[in-house]
Amino acid sequence: MSTTDRVVLDGTTLTCAQVSAIASGRPVALGSTAAAERSWRTATALSGPVYGRTTGVGANKDVTVHDRGRDLLRSHAAAAGPLIGPERATAMMAVRLNQLLRGGSGLDPALLPVLAEAINRRAIPPIREYGAIGTGDLSALSTTALCLLGEISWNGPAFPLASADALPFISSGALTLADAALAIHDLRRLLEASIRVTAKTWQAVRASTEPLAAAVQHTAVAATLRELLPAIEPARIQDPYGYRAYPQVHQAAFTALQNAEISVTEAINSALENPLITTEAHHNGNFHTGPIALTLDTLRAALAQTASLSAARLATLMEPSYTGRLPFLAATEGASGLIILEYVAHDALATLRHLATPVTTGTAVLSRGVEDHAGFATQAARMCGATREPYEIVLACELLSAERALNGPEPDRPIDIEAARRRLDGSH
Repeated sequence: MSTTDRVVLDGTTLTCAQVSAIASGRPVALGSTAAAERSWRTATALSGPVYGRTTGVGANKDVTVHDRGRDLLRSHAAAAGPLIGPERATAMMAVRLNQLLRGGSGLDPALLPVLAEAINRRAIPPIREYGAIGTGDLSALSTTALCLLGEISWNGPAFPLASADALPFISSGALTLADAALAIHDLRRLLEASIRVTAKTWQAVRASTEPLAAAVQHTAVAATLRELLPAIEPARIQDPYGYRAYPQVHQAAFTALQNAEISVTEAINSALENPLITTEAHHNGNFHTGPIALTLDTLRAALAQTASLSAARLATLMEPSYTGRLPFLAATEGASGLIILEYVAHDALATLRHLATPVTTGTAVLSRGVEDHAGFATQAARMCGATREPYEIVLACELLSAERALNGPEPDRPIDIEAARRRLDGSH
């Protein structure tokens, strides 16, 4: 495979879409390793106490230690719950490799091509779900490090990670960031699909296009709907909020997505190392992902809002006064038609509302009080990933109903929501 077919990791240009592509099997290639090499040379020449290299970690930061890196990895590799999927594990390794290429970790650059090989061989470390709170994916990366050392079995290459490189390797929220990147990439597809589905519903009920006029709405969502919709003779002087408020509410979801993507993209292309090794060691807290959690909280709340409007439009599609068809878009008088779709959609919507609960109102105090705050971006990223399914289901219910309203009733047959979910990408 040529270099042009690979995602080139250089520590500065990785995108959420590329993280998704790597997770799906696209191979990687290394860009320049110069920044990592400079940092390593500085690290090997440092004298005096350096956190995690010559000291313990957490509350043991003032304790001098020597060659305890493997003990650190063993103690931190403990996690719980089911194994994460191979896509997430691969995405995590890609994010961590990209961060290391940015420089600043002080880690031996000889590891970098080995990590690239592991990604391209689809080597999967056995990482379990629970073990982080937004201040570093220590368990996931410690498990990966022990795989490289040969202490944990995997289908990847080996590398003799030095004791001094243990903390530099695991001092990252790479899994959290990978989860966020994967969710952001998929949610963009669904937010775009929502506009196409809404256009179908708009036509089906002959909703007024006045709320979309350029004089009323300057949003990109309104502009896209104006392009998608034919000329409509409106059936009503004014429609419910599912139509009138959609452009601004759905635009807010795009804005939230964009802000989250900016935050995550910056983090996956940054040296969020503690300590950061430049020409000296800088001890810091840049690995803390509280700001990212805030953007992910906002994104989930915005999704719940726009999904609720989809459910509201679905209700109008069940009404003869809006569609000119039988109740529930049934084929015959008194039949149930698509009534069950409202139940399905509201089940999924209830899940979305639950997932919109913010994580940033909580905190934790750990390690004998030394680590006295947590952002829980780990949980925020997982919850963003979990929103994909219910949001897609809500849209699929609206899509099925809009098509039935536009095309007329069909003979009685089982309702295939899963097929509608698969068609969302081409719902225009």
